[in-house]
Amino acid sequence: MYNLSLTRDLVLVGGGHTHALVLRKWGMKPLPGVRLTVINPGPTAPYSGMLPGFVAGHYTRDELDIDLVQLCRFAGARLINGAADHVDKDAKTVQVPGWPPIAYDVLSIDVGITSDMPKMAGFAAHAIPAKPLGTFASRWDAFRQDADHPQIAIIGGGVAGAELAMAMSYALRDREPLVQLIDRQEVLRALGAKARRLMLEALRGQGVELIENAEVTGITSEGVNLADGRLIPSNFTTGAAGAKPHDWIAGIGVETHDGFICVDRMLRSSDEFIYAVGDCAHMRDNPRPKAGVYAVRQAPVLYDNLCAVMSGRARMPYVPQNDYLKLISLGEKSALAEKFGTARQGPLLWKLKDHIDRKFMKQFVDLPVMNAPKIPSVAALGMDEALGGKPMCGGCGAKVGRGALGDVLNALPPGSRDDIEAVPGDDAAVIITGRTRQVMTTDHLSAVTLDPAVMARIAAVHALGDIWAMGAKPQAATASIILPRMNADLQRRTLSEVMAVATEVMDAAGAAIVGGHSSMGDNLTIGFTLTGLCKQPITIDGAQPGDALILTKPIGSGVIMAAEMAQQARGADVVACLEHMTAPQGQAGRILAKAHAMTDVTGFGLAGHLANICTASGTGAVVRLSGVPVMQGALTLAGLGVRSTLFADNRAGAGMVLGPEGPVSDLLFDPQTAGGLLAVVAADSADALLTKLRRADYPAVIIGQMTEGNGIVLES
Repeated sequence: MYNLSLTRDLVLVGGGHTHALVLRKWGMKPLPGVRLTVINPGPTAPYSGMLPGFVAGHYTRDELDIDLVQLCRFAGARLINGAADHVDKDAKTVQVPGWPPIAYDVLSIDVGITSDMPKMAGFAAHAIPAKPLGTFASRWDAFRQDADHPQIAIIGGGVAGAELAMAMSYALRDREPLVQLIDRQEVLRALGAKARRLMLEALRGQGVELIENAEVTGITSEGVNLADGRLIPSNFTTGAAGAKPHDWIAGIGVETHDGFICVDRMLRSSDEFIYAVGDCAHMRDNPRPKAGVYAVRQAPVLYDNLCAVMSGRARMPYVPQNDYLKLISLGEKSALAEKFGTARQGPLLWKLKDHIDRKFMKQFVDLPVMNAPKIPSVAALGMDEALGGKPMCGGCGAKVGRGALGDVLNALPPGSRDDIEAVPGDDAAVIITGRTRQVMTTDHLSAVTLDPAVMARIAAVHALGDIWAMGAKPQAATASIILPRMNADLQRRTLSEVMAVATEVMDAAGAAIVGGHSSMGDNLTIGFTLTGLCKQPITIDGAQPGDALILTKPIGSGVIMAAEMAQQARGADVVACLEHMTAPQGQAGRILAKAHAMTDVTGFGLAGHLANICTASGTGAVVRLSGVPVMQGALTLAGLGVRSTLFADNRAGAGMVLGPEGPVSDLLFDPQTAGGLLAVVAADSADALLTKLRRADYPAVIIGQMTEGNGIVLES
């Protein structure tokens, strides 16, 4: 099948409701030739409609959050886990701390609002804004679990503040909470008379204390100070007053209204290539209050207009409704409904609200899963086994198995040069030049993420692992990059991102990039050939019985990334996994410089790389399964039967491995990408080395020891 070239970059800043719905529709009907990027500060986006229910304890955090990692995988989009802080509309780039500039052809902004109060004394230090929702939800979750004598102050007596007050009081009802709702005027003054009366009754029913016509002058660790001298005691203070745009929006240079981006009927800003939706936008021709119902109904119009501007077609207008049904949570499982000035309340209305909210969230859970390629009706024998029933993994999960690779390498004739030292199965070759020993290695990875910058960081750390494992200092590197088919503009953008990050990682490691090669193919592949210098390399043949085994990173990246491809992994677990993969091991290598033997754990899995040490050293090993560190989420996925495509080859190629079976032992055969160092050290130095590693922020663990005999024995 012919792969179409990429020609345009569409960037969505923010994972708000509108963008989430656009992503879902994009996954079902993408515009060919467009590379889609999403920028969001976190792997999830909370749904505002369910926040009061979450605060009250009716929903879990997973039920509250849209998993953007799974949604982006479905849409074929790269997710940049960071907060945008500047848009340069002239250069057409978005700035994200920690990333190279992200170029766009068309940009859409859906970042919501904040209820931060930066001018209020003590707010930043002693309070938490109710928006953005993600940070607030995490802080509330921790407070709800730990508070013994809860005293809560909510600044802002609008509907949002009242909902939070009732939800908080209900959630902590068994601890006799003091919940206080503060407003500079009367609370709920924007509601109609009947709706306000019903809401005030509900607030009193939940025991919420109203503090009206009160001017807040500052916030301390003890509570909220008022202008009349009163101190409102609080150990959890939040702000729910008004809607404030994010500060960086003012620097874009487009037309704004009170700091919000002005958009026309097409949802387009004063810059024809920048769109804005949701609460961060001001609809110039049809102004409306900040409400999620408008954001939801903007989604199909935004999708059509983004496709139109990138394909040269006519755009369509968005026409907002005049009024909408407001469903307001009342703490317990009861709700108030208000529309056109009429209002009712009761448990049946909660059921209606719950049904609407769950239906909205369900569409982000029930996403079609990527299937393996269909085999033609007539195909060569062995096709079923070759495809393996699922798409090929990326990273080390796409490598050749230990058994097949070993068979080929063992069949090669031995080298005849006397200036090259090599231990079969070792991480790098050792070249002798005069009195200098230079190690040389090469490593290439197919992409495990659609983000070229993150993939470049992973590939660089992965390739450097061979140098660090040999106890060498990185010296020089050449890059080898295969880009997906794309036009010249996207080639320049992508190569710029890759090389900027690669240079940063190599410079930090002490190596210089001195050249390389690039080409185009079906998928992004990044690799490096590296040299390093050392006096005496650490090889894999120096292990001795009784030595201790130290592992510097947890395992499980193969399982997590295989699950991510199938939209089965939690977004938070994927982000944590990527953070492990991008963590360099240079300082760990220096701490372990006197190891008897060392390797980095990559494609063959922990068992396969330990088997290499055992074979080369003529020893066996014991591994304590209870001591093996495992990445967040990996154990659950392994227990569900998720496997990387290289798992079977790794299990067969690891040789004799005896002991209990189960998810942890299965993870020993999981291929790792940019994995940790596996060091064999003298037993009497192991504890001291472990202390040094942990002081350097490595999650290192002693996982076992070397033994007489051969093979690997697993203990519970």
